[in-house]
Amino acid sequence: MTTINIERLFEPITINGLTLSNRFVVPAMQQALSRDGDPTSDLADFYSSRVAGGAGLVITESTAIDHWSANWQPMATRLWPSTLASWKSMVDGVKNQGGKIFVQLWHPGSMRTPPEGKTFERESLSPSGLASGSTESGRPMTRAEMIEIRDAYVSTAVAAKGLGCDGVEVHGAHGYLLDQFLWADTNVRDDEWGGAALENRLRFPAEVVRAIRHAVGPDFPIGYRLSQWKEIDFDGKIAQSPQEFELILKTLRDAGVDLFNVSVRRFDTPEWDGSDLGLAGWAKTFTDAPVITVGGVGLTSDLASELWEGAPTKNDTEATLARLITRFDNGEFDLVAVGRAHLADGEWVSKVREGRYDEILSYSPEILLKIAAGWSDAPGDAAHSHTVEEAGITA
Repeated sequence: MTTINIERLFEPITINGLTLSNRFVVPAMQQALSRDGDPTSDLADFYSSRVAGGAGLVITESTAIDHWSANWQPMATRLWPSTLASWKSMVDGVKNQGGKIFVQLWHPGSMRTPPEGKTFERESLSPSGLASGSTESGRPMTRAEMIEIRDAYVSTAVAAKGLGCDGVEVHGAHGYLLDQFLWADTNVRDDEWGGAALENRLRFPAEVVRAIRHAVGPDFPIGYRLSQWKEIDFDGKIAQSPQEFELILKTLRDAGVDLFNVSVRRFDTPEWDGSDLGLAGWAKTFTDAPVITVGGVGLTSDLASELWEGAPTKNDTEATLARLITRFDNGEFDLVAVGRAHLADGEWVSKVREGRYDEILSYSPEILLKIAAGWSDAPGDAAHSHTVEEAGITA
């Protein structure tokens, strides 16, 4: 293959006063490496080693905000008062390597389901008690509960800032709580917080961002992860048109978002007919905020094809980078998240920079299967065997 020039991906970028050394991001990926919500030393080592391996930014796995309804399984991280000591050690490990770290703030909403044969003491909360248009789960939130949860996002963001984190990422994607508000199929409320009008469905996600911004101040970066697809429905969409997507982005940007992390199956798949732009490219069209692209970088197939279609997945670093740099040069994104390839090789970024493509450790689907198995094997779990998609690997 012809040598490609990717040096531009190693130029620094500044996001609301925070300078990253390059454009490569380790995205949030749950790995079943917490115990009773406490991040373990293995999880801390994963993040610090990826920074040592060259990543410009690591975003922690989906982290439950400090509210009972966000608590799911003991292997998923929580940023609660009881876990602060472990969090401090993990953040310090990244900072000691000279790295930058965001905490991803997460609430599962109606996707919070109990282990088979078990029940939660309290029902899961969501906009309308729906996990999809045809799947009931939990119950609708009251306005008082919405305020509680908004305030839990805020207190958790403040805690992250106090730990020395460089920013937070609000998880508004993949069919979880804030995405459930945006998705018409799961938000059928008849009040000002939902229903047919997108402006109403946007109101609570924007309120959460605005409240976080007020609490952390103007100079603390806030990212927002969003997607069309859901873990429960890969064909689900929050925006039926570019115009609706523009409204979503501009509303969230006005609320205080500094960085958009646009999650798709494959980074170079066109989003709407009549244009070659992927969803990240549309985001760059509509907002002045930096944009992260993601989806199959370094590999032969996207996650969904690997999981549900049995597509063979192996390293394809140079070919995907060649397509990636073309879109980067076209101004379609500012940063790139590399997920599954980073699970295989903690030095992926350094090896790419030095052109050592043949030294990149091989990715295989067994890596995901091992993570998924960890959800059922972990001490304290109620024998709930999670699937790979429930494990939160999306890149």
